[in-house]
Amino acid sequence: MSTARTTAAMAGVLEALPTITLPEVLAEAALQVRVDRKYLLPLETFVELAARLQGTFAALRIDDQTAFRYESVYFDTAEHELYRQHLQRRRRRYKLRTRAYLDSGECSLELKLKGGRSETIKSRVGYPLADRGRLNPDAWNFVAERLHAEYGVRPEPGLAPALKTTYRRSTLVDPTGHARLTCDVDLRFTDARHSVQARPDVVLVESKTAGRAGVADQVLRELGARTIQVSKYCVAVALLNPRLRANPWHRTLQLFR
Repeated sequence: MSTARTTAAMAGVLEALPTITLPEVLAEAALQVRVDRKYLLPLETFVELAARLQGTFAALRIDDQTAFRYESVYFDTAEHELYRQHLQRRRRRYKLRTRAYLDSGECSLELKLKGGRSETIKSRVGYPLADRGRLNPDAWNFVAERLHAEYGVRPEPGLAPALKTTYRRSTLVDPTGHARLTCDVDLRFTDARHSVQARPDVVLVESKTAGRAGVADQVLRELGARTIQVSKYCVAVALLNPRLRANPWHRTLQLFR
């Protein structure tokens, strides 16, 4: 199946769901501190998931669109120090990226850390779109402040753009504000040397809840889906640098190819 067919099929699925607007989403819990559960689904499984969630979840719609173009630039050292933190499952590990919302022209700088109970803690500030490929002085101050507050450490010297990911995202929201699903297709990973396209017939679904597994996670279990260990950044590094060790993600990498 081509990327275009997958995108069209996704659009058809989302049209069948009730919709929710961005102000309504922002009025609910932001889920900045949350538990993430990730699944890589064949398109057919995603279609069944959406059908079963019709009475619970709504699709985010902005300007008559339900799929939006994202671009993330990830920062790391030349030795892939942040990647190695995740590879070695260090307690104090983090990811740093800019995220551009290409349809609206908005951009943010995001720092994602791991909490003491494996929850994801995300700090985010607005960022100039023109600076998304670099860390300006305000970015360095923001990162230094947050790392000191959470971990008592300084940023690694030599942080620089390492790679870029692009994809199309649709978001399903539980209107009670306790859960959200992000659904990504058309994933591409690019560094200074080359680019890798993920399989076009899969959907990367991230279930974001304030704590325990939600309704969507229960439905996914009933459909035979299992959570996977995946980070877009770590998968991208491993796919773009096949000589690097990637033991925790060997099975996941096969699903992306």
